[in-house]
Amino acid sequence: MATAAAQTQKREAFGSRNVFILSAIGSAVGLGNIWRFPYVAYEGGGGAFLIPYLCALLTAGIPLLFLDYAIGHRFRGSAPLAFRRMHRAAEPLGWWQVLICVVISVYYAVIVAWAAMYTWFSAQLTWGPGNENDFFFADFLQSADVAEVGISTDFVPQVGIPLAVVWLAVIAIMALGVKRGIGRANVILMPLLTVMFAVLVVQSLFLPGAMDGLNAFFTPNWEALADPGVWASAYGHIFFSLSVAFGIMVTYSSYLKRKTDLTGSGLVVGFANSGFEILAGIGVFAALGFMAQAQGTDVAGVASSGIGLAFVAFPTIVSQAAGGSIIGVLFFGALVFAGVTSMISILEVIVAALQDKLGWGRLRTTLTVSIPLAVISMALFSTTTALSVLDTTDAFVNAFGIMAVALVAVVVVAWVLHKLPALQEHLNRRSSFRVGFVWKLLIGALAPIVLGYLLVSELITKLAEPYGGYPDWFLAVFGWGMVIALVVIGVLLSLVPWSRRSHAKDDPEYDEFLDQEEYEPDAETGMLPVQGAKDEEARA
Repeated sequence: MATAAAQTQKREAFGSRNVFILSAIGSAVGLGNIWRFPYVAYEGGGGAFLIPYLCALLTAGIPLLFLDYAIGHRFRGSAPLAFRRMHRAAEPLGWWQVLICVVISVYYAVIVAWAAMYTWFSAQLTWGPGNENDFFFADFLQSADVAEVGISTDFVPQVGIPLAVVWLAVIAIMALGVKRGIGRANVILMPLLTVMFAVLVVQSLFLPGAMDGLNAFFTPNWEALADPGVWASAYGHIFFSLSVAFGIMVTYSSYLKRKTDLTGSGLVVGFANSGFEILAGIGVFAALGFMAQAQGTDVAGVASSGIGLAFVAFPTIVSQAAGGSIIGVLFFGALVFAGVTSMISILEVIVAALQDKLGWGRLRTTLTVSIPLAVISMALFSTTTALSVLDTTDAFVNAFGIMAVALVAVVVVAWVLHKLPALQEHLNRRSSFRVGFVWKLLIGALAPIVLGYLLVSELITKLAEPYGGYPDWFLAVFGWGMVIALVVIGVLLSLVPWSRRSHAKDDPEYDEFLDQEEYEPDAETGMLPVQGAKDEEARA
């Protein structure tokens, strides 16, 4: 009986620190790195934008990454369990993060499905020259206006079928577990993604007009540095780019072995992610330079971001460039790989949370989580109104979901629970790069100020006029209603009792970790850490 219970409580782990680093990079390197960063940098002053970008990386991105690593590794659990072990009243923060991942996973899958179809379309130039815009919106998505038709139930097979395939592939990876599924997928996909994108960049650099695009991307506009909006944009982008503060890195770091270099790993992940973004900027703007020359305009006339860049501008480049099919296959194939590695990290937050809460096995939990999400994803995003739902949901869950939970989390951890000194000690006990007062200042002071400014700015913008011109009822359901529901449901989930088989109950692995934590002297001072951690958690 005891043996069976111990086996139930056994926590999965990454095979090595290198696999963890690849998985963390795989989560961070997503669609935004490829289709968002280049345009954000271009709009933010070109080469001059690298200054606020680097400042944001060093003063917010990497410090918050360290915070997530410390919480996940110290408290050895998914987001809800880690916050519960920190303090029982903090558990709703973990469920809030889980529910954000539920929303993101539902719509993220369809973008991967679009990219998969466009990989195939690129090989045949299916859209036809000069028809790229109409093909995507009218022929492929068959988009309808929600103001006219409401929420459509008309099935779009060319979207729905690849969407089902994406979910089947991701479910298979998740069911194999952390080591054999997530870890192995990242070990295979991340090197492939890097090679594919490097080849794409090299090919783009030899296109006519590529230098015009690079000049537009890198030429510094120093006046932009005086604009507070540019700095806010840099911090906002770094915050979303590194996958911090919504459960992913907390969950991933809980799968690390006890003696792991946390801050060293964080530095590798942070700079690798930024390196990929700059590489993406070079490739994208070299291709846009070619597109501008071919159309007899300047780069500003063709530069765009997001869906417009990926599914309209790049197909135009593919149609006009010599060897364009190869460019298209590489670009959209890279989007697929980047999307899959990010999607499995998002789903893992949900799967790990239910495993911890219910004490279920991996396969049962994966199917219980993934099948309902796949059904909802198919119902909402394989219809003619999918684009409107995606646009609204993405805008609100990022601004008032991720950003809001991050602000609340840093305030609670730093100012309410006063956990930064203990987390600092945990980081320094097992890391090559030590953090000190500056790290606590960045987390406890700068992060709340920046996040608060970004959140208020978004709130003012969204309240000034209906987002995207969508109807009020639509925004009430997929915008404001959704973000309020995330908080309410998160609190309700925290009130559900934990299963007797869950990792919150009698976890031998965590008890052993605490024992080793209590009696291992600090590497620098030789002093023992503060005693009584288990007593405090027992009282909570």
